[in-house]
Amino acid sequence: MLTLDKLTKTYTQQDTALSDVTFQVPRGQVVGLIGPSGAGKSTLIRCINRLVEPSSGRILLGETDLVNLSSGDLRQARRRIGMIFQEYALVERLTVMENVLSGRLGYVPFWRSFTRRFPGRDIENAYRLLDRVGLLEHADKRADALSGGQRQRVGIARALAQEPELLLVDEPTASLDPKTSRQIMRLITEICAERQLPAIVNIHDVPLAQQFVDRLIGLRAGRMVVDDSPMSLDEAMLTEIYGAEDWNTSEQDDDPDPDDRSQGPMRVAGTAT
Repeated sequence: MLTLDKLTKTYTQQDTALSDVTFQVPRGQVVGLIGPSGAGKSTLIRCINRLVEPSSGRILLGETDLVNLSSGDLRQARRRIGMIFQEYALVERLTVMENVLSGRLGYVPFWRSFTRRFPGRDIENAYRLLDRVGLLEHADKRADALSGGQRQRVGIARALAQEPELLLVDEPTASLDPKTSRQIMRLITEICAERQLPAIVNIHDVPLAQQFVDRLIGLRAGRMVVDDSPMSLDEAMLTEIYGAEDWNTSEQDDDPDPDDRSQGPMRVAGTAT
C-alpha cells in the first residue's frame, strides 16, 4: 500500500505546488490523477520517487517512509517503484530485450550491467514480460524501429522487470492515437489487477481515465478537490477541478473498440491539461 500523509511541496512562499495531499492506494488499485496544467500532478508523482524533494509530509510505501531515507537507502527503495514515462525513456540504439533488461540494473553488479550479461533468471523473466505485453516477436529489434504504442509496451515491460511494489505512470497516452491509448490503458490496468500492484496514473484524458481506472483524484492548485469513483464524476466535480465549462458537450468516440473494459462512464469534453 502507498500512503501520502499531508504531502506538501513549496518552492517559495508564493509558489506552493502541493498542499496537504493525503490519500492511500491499496494493492491492485489504479488511481487516475487528473487536473489542469499546473495543478501539481507531475510534482506529486516526482515527490513519491523523490525526483522532487517534498517540503513536508510523509510518503509511506508499506512501512517505509520514503521522505526520510538516506541516498543509499533511497536507491534501494527506488527499485520497488516502477516508472512508466510519457516519452518512453528508452535507449533507442539498444534492442527491445536490452531495454527491458535495463529494469534489472539496480539488482546486478556493475560488471554485469556494463557487459550486459544478465542472469538467466532475468532473461527468462524478460521474455515472459515481452510475451505478456505482446512484443515477444520484436525482442531483437532496436527500440528506434518501433511504433509509439510498441515503445510504451517496452516501457511497461521494463518497469515490471524491476518487480516493483508500486507503479507510477506519467501521461502514458499523451503521444498516442485514441485506439492505441485504450490498448495501453487496458494493459496497465490488467497487469495491476494480475499482480495486485497499486498504481497512480497522471492522465489528461478524462473520458479515457473514466473507462479504465478504479478511482479518480482531482487536483487543483496543488490541493485535492475530488476523490471518488469514475462513475461518480459529474458536472459539479469537473467544475471543481477545472473551473466553469459546458460539461454537457460530449465527445464522440470515432474509433469504438468492443474490447474496452467498460462502456458505461460519462463522456466529457474540454478536459485537456
